[in-house]
Amino acid sequence: MTLRDAMERFFAYLLSEKGDSRRTVEAYEGDLRQFQDLIGEKPAEELGLSDYDDYLAFLTSKGYSKTSLVRKAMAVKGFYRFLKGENVLRVTLGEMEVPKKGRSLPRVLTDREVRLLFQSQEAETFKGLLNLTMMEVCYSCGLRVSELCNLKLGQVNVPDGYLKIRGKGDKERIVPMNQECRFYLSEYLDRRKGLKTKERNLFLHEDRGRVSRQYFYLELRKAAEKAGLGSDVHPHMLRHSFATTLLENGAPIRQVQELLGHSQVETTMIYTKVSSKMKREGYDKAMGEGED
Repeated sequence: MTLRDAMERFFAYLLSEKGDSRRTVEAYEGDLRQFQDLIGEKPAEELGLSDYDDYLAFLTSKGYSKTSLVRKAMAVKGFYRFLKGENVLRVTLGEMEVPKKGRSLPRVLTDREVRLLFQSQEAETFKGLLNLTMMEVCYSCGLRVSELCNLKLGQVNVPDGYLKIRGKGDKERIVPMNQECRFYLSEYLDRRKGLKTKERNLFLHEDRGRVSRQYFYLELRKAAEKAGLGSDVHPHMLRHSFATTLLENGAPIRQVQELLGHSQVETTMIYTKVSSKMKREGYDKAMGEGED
């Protein structure tokens, strides 16, 4: 089903079944047309949480008011809910965070919070090593959770230190790995050999089953709670943190765009605002601590 057809079915549902007014439906139409313009033409079945996250990042970079952000987010979430009810999509609606009126920039983790998150895992066990490796790859390579869970063995080159990612629109990009990422991937791959399976997906459970995005979402939330970071840590937050860390360390915006696989640089620009905000907060804290 094309995205255009899916949207028309949604609008018809709002009018005929839900009983919304024509004015309400027109507001939905405007917001969803903007969503469509950003992500382009693609089958409705291929819509994912990353499309939703990228849309919110784009809106924030354009300076929309918090009220508009909430309305537009609810429109897309309502569309996803409709498609899920029609068995077109399989998504976890709870992962689609609607912006809070008090905060429009995406939340990122500090270096300390990332360390606490990773330290919460017991790498001696297969499950602990699996979780830790997935967290490390997601964070240090800035992957979407769908890209992470769909990684195949042939996309991983540990000796040369890079991943070959096939992202949105079937576009391929090369993402380098740091030493820590290569270390944990190497450890995990050694442990994975003991499963003796022909399965080509990289991340597998000990029973040889493929790891789902829902599993990673839940395990990340458990890890965050264990680390004392609260329960609202989600996979895309690791991607946010990756981008912000790069910009804070002087990476060019176009390079960050390429590594993230964004089709438009405007989507990446949101992280410059996050980085600037964090720098201001760090400056204010340092100056405050220096007062007599």
